[in-house]
Amino acid sequence: MPGIDDSRGFIALKIAVLTVSDTRDLADDKSGATLAGRIEAAGHTVVDRTIVTDDVEAIRAQMRRWIADPGIDVVISTGGTGFTGRDVTPEAVEPLFEKRMDGFATLFLMVSHAKIGTSAIQTRATAGVAGATYIFCLPGSPGACKDAWDEILLHQLDYRYRPCNFVEIMPRLDEHLKRGKARALS
Repeated sequence: MPGIDDSRGFIALKIAVLTVSDTRDLADDKSGATLAGRIEAAGHTVVDRTIVTDDVEAIRAQMRRWIADPGIDVVISTGGTGFTGRDVTPEAVEPLFEKRMDGFATLFLMVSHAKIGTSAIQTRATAGVAGATYIFCLPGSPGACKDAWDEILLHQLDYRYRPCNFVEIMPRLDEHLKRGKARALS
């Protein structure tokens, strides 16, 4: 049965939150605030939080900075995953992935469908790994951020979660790179 194994210690991760929006600033960024609040309530640290416009190069540049930063384990973005002309987060981020996490998109779709029915098909949520950094790109609504965190990320970013979780494999994410970024967690 899946759940928390209390015999294992909690490992706090360092997480950056990126809001992709042409109209928001930190004062009215409800989705970013939703994520930051949940991240901290779970015992992790929000090490950086910023907003960039819906621009491929701006999104990609910020992601590259965080991927290269050994002080960041996870990046979660919100916004830009829909179908409008300005929605470019997947186009900006997916080329950076060394490994795609197709299961995240599938599971997020299942969680969303249970909440909003067939409207869930309108998301292009995506995830992957780059430079030993987990990257999750979520829709821009606070509800979608809440659902992704509460139903998926809360568990997978908790070392105590069984039968398996993302944290326990972090020390091996960059073994092919010989960088050692993730090894600090072991």
